[in-house]
Amino acid sequence: MADEPNVMQEALQEALQESQKEKDEKQSKESVTDGEATVVSPEALPSEPVSPVESVSPQPQIDEHGRSYATGKRKDAMARVWIKPGGGRIQVNGRAVEVYFARPVLRMIINQPFDAVERKGQYDVYCTVRGGGLSGQAGALRHGISKALTLFEPGLRPLLKKGGFLTRDSRVVERKKYGRRKARRSFQFSKR
Repeated sequence: MADEPNVMQEALQEALQESQKEKDEKQSKESVTDGEATVVSPEALPSEPVSPVESVSPQPQIDEHGRSYATGKRKDAMARVWIKPGGGRIQVNGRAVEVYFARPVLRMIINQPFDAVERKGQYDVYCTVRGGGLSGQAGALRHGISKALTLFEPGLRPLLKKGGFLTRDSRVVERKKYGRRKARRSFQFSKR
């Protein structure tokens, strides 16, 4: 019984070696193109097959106005974002970002994707945001800007992905439970 696993392993190794020999023989044979015989060496061929998805780099998705569009979400807020090359102007619901997001922390959140890829002041952003509060809207706008940047410049995707800007923050408000005042807060306890 103890020898059976070894026999199985040896048979598996032999089968792998045979398939490798067949593969090598196929690669070293002559390939015919346009009636002419050319010898292809095994070193010239790739060792691993290249999938067509990896070899083709994604093309930028730009509309007829030279913009890229994406949607971003955070909590209950949703932002529709259009970006195009420009002087770095950000317009939110028809107003300047300094007017709509008065708190500097919210403006910092919005500019984080541009800082991460060193593109600050190179794109104009036009967006509409709905739902939620100002903090959720700023997070949704950040998410939308990041997605639109990857569509405009696909080469920026690894940097934004590494920074976590492309991941939708799934944290939402916890629901209220019955028998409690809020989601977890109990009613005030009275001893007498």
